[in-house]
Amino acid sequence: MMLPEPISARDLNIYGDAELPWSRVVKAIEAGVGLPETPQFLGTVGAGGRPHSAGIGVALHGAHLYFTSGPGTRKSRDLAANPQCTLSFRFPDVDLVLEGEAHRTVDPDELDQVTATYRRLGWPAERAGDAITAPYSAPSAGPAPWHLYRFTPQTAAALALTEPHGATHWRFG
Repeated sequence: MMLPEPISARDLNIYGDAELPWSRVVKAIEAGVGLPETPQFLGTVGAGGRPHSAGIGVALHGAHLYFTSGPGTRKSRDLAANPQCTLSFRFPDVDLVLEGEAHRTVDPDELDQVTATYRRLGWPAERAGDAITAPYSAPSAGPAPWHLYRFTPQTAAALALTEPHGATHWRFG
């Protein structure tokens, strides 16, 4: 994985546990992103300030996390108005919330590479012009074709669910 390295960390522990190492979070991301058994949620905010959360399927490719959304869905409309969002995960070892920005990508090479990643994860995605199509997706995704979004983290907060426990907040450059 090549997600950015944090530039700072703040220990959130109140019980004397050590700071949670970023390497532990990276290991959880590499092992669990894209798996159907890993709960993955996108949080957006609408133009009027109303929050929205939706389950999504995330793919890790290179230095970025990606997800898809139909152009007519609430999450796509929210992201068009405000790219600030969260990605939340429950891995077996750690809960993780990433805050950052998601922007639609239409680059053909990037679309081809990410759809290949989705296929390796078991979803038969293909590039269709500047979007993605497949025989199926989650009903909440809306009808195909779907837009591809690249997520760039600005901060992260994680809570260890197993020993050694800990909680840490990171900031990225």
